[in-house]
Amino acid sequence: MKMSEFQSKVYSKLMEVSQGEVTTYGDLAKVVGGGARAVGNALRENPFAPKVPCHRVVSASGKIGGFCGEIVGVKITEKIKLLEREGVRFENGKCVNFEKIRHKFKLI
Repeated sequence: MKMSEFQSKVYSKLMEVSQGEVTTYGDLAKVVGGGARAVGNALRENPFAPKVPCHRVVSASGKIGGFCGEIVGVKITEKIKLLEREGVRFENGKCVNFEKIRHKFKLI
């Protein structure tokens, strides 16, 4: 699969987010030099999932966000289950201890 330089940056940086952690579309955008929507589009095309863990990206509010191009439905349930298996908990549709488990990227 041919991917853009931007997609490659997104996937590479996302590999820094460990099990039990999450990041946001905006946080990822800040370190790769793009916008949150562009990050979401790159993740929707992720051919390396789950090795490149796009399920660990949530909205800025700590809510689940999208997954595989969906914002409701089976894929969102799948994303929640993947995160819960990694130790991320949800209450009322939001990550518990969001700021504590939010990955902090080092800006260059």
